Amino acid sequence: MANQKNLLTFLPSLLLSFSLWGHEPLLMAAKEVIPVGVVLDLKSPVGRVAESYMSMALYDFYAVNYDYHTRLALFTKDSGDGVLTAASTAMDLMKREEVQAIIGPQSSAQARFVIELGRKAQVPIISFSATSPSLSPSQNPFFIRTTQEDSAQVRAISDIVKAFGWWEIVIIYEDTDYGNGLIPYLMEALQQIDTRVTYRSVIPPSSNNTEISEELEKLKANHTRIFLVHMAASLGSKLFVLAKNAGMMSEGYAWILTEGLSSLLDPMGSKVMDSMQGLLGIRPYIPPSKQLKDFEIKWRRNLTSIKTKSKSTTSLNLFGLWAYDTVWALAIAVEKAGMVHSSFLKQNNSSSKVDLATLGIFEMGTRLCNAILTTVFQGLSGNFHLVNGQLEPSAVEIFNVIGKTERIIGYWTRQRGFSQNLNYTGKEAYSTSKDKLKQPIWPGDTTEQPTKLRIGVPVRTSFNEFLKVEWPTDKPSISGFAIDVFHAVQDALPFPLPHEFIPYMNKHRQSNGSYDELLYQITIQKYDAVVGDTTIVANRSLYVDFTLPYTESGVSMVVLVKDDVRKNLWIFLKPLSLTLWLTTGVAFIFTGLVIWVLEHRVNPDFRGPPKQQLGLIFWFSFSTLAFAHKENVVNNWSRFVLIIWIFVVLILTQSYTASLTSILTVQRLQPTFIDIKVIKNNGYFVGYQKDSFVKGLLIKQLDFPESKLKPYVTPEEYHEALSRGTHNGGVAAIFDEIPYIKLFLAKFCSRYTMVGPTYKTDGFGFAFRQGSPLVPYFSRAILNVTQDKEKIGAIEHKYFSSQTTCEDQSTTILSHSPSLGVDSFGGLFIIAGTASLASLMFYLFKFIYSHWPVLSDNNPTNSCWSKLVNMAKHFDQKDFSSHTFKEESHKGSEFH
Repeated sequence: MANQKNLLTFLPSLLLSFSLWGHEPLLMAAKEVIPVGVVLDLKSPVGRVAESYMSMALYDFYAVNYDYHTRLALFTKDSGDGVLTAASTAMDLMKREEVQAIIGPQSSAQARFVIELGRKAQVPIISFSATSPSLSPSQNPFFIRTTQEDSAQVRAISDIVKAFGWWEIVIIYEDTDYGNGLIPYLMEALQQIDTRVTYRSVIPPSSNNTEISEELEKLKANHTRIFLVHMAASLGSKLFVLAKNAGMMSEGYAWILTEGLSSLLDPMGSKVMDSMQGLLGIRPYIPPSKQLKDFEIKWRRNLTSIKTKSKSTTSLNLFGLWAYDTVWALAIAVEKAGMVHSSFLKQNNSSSKVDLATLGIFEMGTRLCNAILTTVFQGLSGNFHLVNGQLEPSAVEIFNVIGKTERIIGYWTRQRGFSQNLNYTGKEAYSTSKDKLKQPIWPGDTTEQPTKLRIGVPVRTSFNEFLKVEWPTDKPSISGFAIDVFHAVQDALPFPLPHEFIPYMNKHRQSNGSYDELLYQITIQKYDAVVGDTTIVANRSLYVDFTLPYTESGVSMVVLVKDDVRKNLWIFLKPLSLTLWLTTGVAFIFTGLVIWVLEHRVNPDFRGPPKQQLGLIFWFSFSTLAFAHKENVVNNWSRFVLIIWIFVVLILTQSYTASLTSILTVQRLQPTFIDIKVIKNNGYFVGYQKDSFVKGLLIKQLDFPESKLKPYVTPEEYHEALSRGTHNGGVAAIFDEIPYIKLFLAKFCSRYTMVGPTYKTDGFGFAFRQGSPLVPYFSRAILNVTQDKEKIGAIEHKYFSSQTTCEDQSTTILSHSPSLGVDSFGGLFIIAGTASLASLMFYLFKFIYSHWPVLSDNNPTNSCWSKLVNMAKHFDQKDFSSHTFKEESHKGSEFH
């Protein structure tokens, strides 16, 4: 009875299909009629198209396979868009019609509940449109997906974003299982290519036009102009009409569609298509075939009778093709599994549609599932081959909406990336270059790629070597060292970077504020970046991210120099410091005294009246300066001391001569100030570059009162202020960054010098919004440019080689005393002093040792002091034992 009942139900549907396509009914003896449930939203484009395509599939399959012993009977039910309705409909089909498989439901949210019913009843649930990755066939053995999972398209999307160099993107998706399921995969893929998702716009399917418009206004206020849309056609059609009304389909914007919406563009009306001009989309590639061409001809020929029911269009629909192939796959599997109609086990007699206890178990469900999973054939949509319970991913075609058509601009495959065709030889390298794609026409009917990087640049009135803004026409011309470095860095990036320079100016084309204020414009999204002579300092990094520096920097002090030291009458004293002069004088006297002691008893030249002996001590030692001493020395100890002393004198005289020569022949300038404390303690004024961070450094770090600070702009103003001095309306010093100081000194080097300590900064860098993915790319590119000496050298030579240069100020400017100090000759004095003292002590010890016994024997009662006095008298006497006096005595005897 059950078989007869199902047969009676099946025959009218079959006869309708035959008459629908203009054929006479065929007499077919069906041994087994297999009831199959179909759960669709017949009010949606997908539902209407799928119903028509499945009816055609049923007829086409059995027209070819008329000898099959099984026949499918489709029981189609309208579930609407409700989740509970879809579950109730599926349960009713299982209970009342005893369907052995269900095709559907249509949405991922509906499928989640129906899959659970199928698991309980062991009825295969086959969906051609539930694409959410959150539904996994591997976790649900009775769920089969005859479409491609959404996550299969993620890599193709990320490659498109990477190819066009989009570093930021906004994702717009519907708040459903279908919309939410893909987002984690998209986020991960975009993170891998360093593209930042600045905002995720979640739009509920029930949103009205006002709510969608409000969300679009939020997106419009955002700085990001690249949008990735993942939603169903019903919501997407409203979104793009409203986006066009909001001016968001104009030049500078870019839109990308995921497969779900891209596969349903054709059913949309002309108004919706007009609002989607210039967007990019991806969808699975459908290979051409004779079977597909014949189907399309048949579809068009019979469109009149179908259109009334399905309200479809003339073009083929991807979801419809998947529905068509699903019917074929199920028909093949039913025959292959040898299915027979049988009732569910454990069925009770409850008439409730929602009583789960009424569900029986389909005994052959597992066999049917295995048969479907192993079914392989060439369908209308391509090769039907299930992998892990779902359709194997195919190639992707990338299209550009132009007019009322979708222009194919390229293809993407997992093996080779982008290409212009799908003739894969196995030798091509994987490519993500946009050169492999045709030129898209972007929103606004332009070929200029969105979006441009909005770069703020400071407007300078001085130091134009670093950055110069001119207006030869209404469009500014921007040049300078910083700009050329930026272009060199841009060329070193691994992706294109469209950009525009926007001067930070007021209506009078003058600077609109300080550098800190310019950088703050990034945080309020007026600019995406700032390029210029922008110094990297700690407080700025609190609200922007800097790249690595492209030039060194630091803050130092410029002061006026004094007159030429050669005009000093006492210049001859400058080579040696005062301490060295005194030390040398003491050494001369001490050495003279030592020589006199050693020579007095044995050398007639060192004897005579006390005044003569005193003069001889000074004369002998100082005459060694010019090696003009005439007195001979006869004591070996004296000769030892004199040799070492003459060596010391030689070095001193040579060093003195060299230092004095340097002073007299090389121009030496003396800075007016070398210590910041002197300037602060005397309350002198100091200057700084206007709108520079140096003002904050002077106040916070160096503790200068703000009342003592004067801002200046040009090098000429620096020159005038320093020339006038702090007492005549000028300043005692100018504080600025070293690159600017070098340019200033290149023009006025003869009158000024850079002195004092250097307060370290990290140099000039490019600034971006915090968290910008461009920062690491720019930093790596800056390293490549700055380490290429030829490249960076050419840029520096272009802007700085024409400046006049000063001599090396480290040898011409006297920041400190140039005099030689004792430290330079300490070793020599120690050697000479030790030699003299040792010789003296040895000589005196020998003298005392030889005369002390004689004095003690002659006057044993005398005190020690008396003995020393007598010994001094003996010291003043000649030493006749010396060979000098022996020779004189011998000569006298011969004379007499």
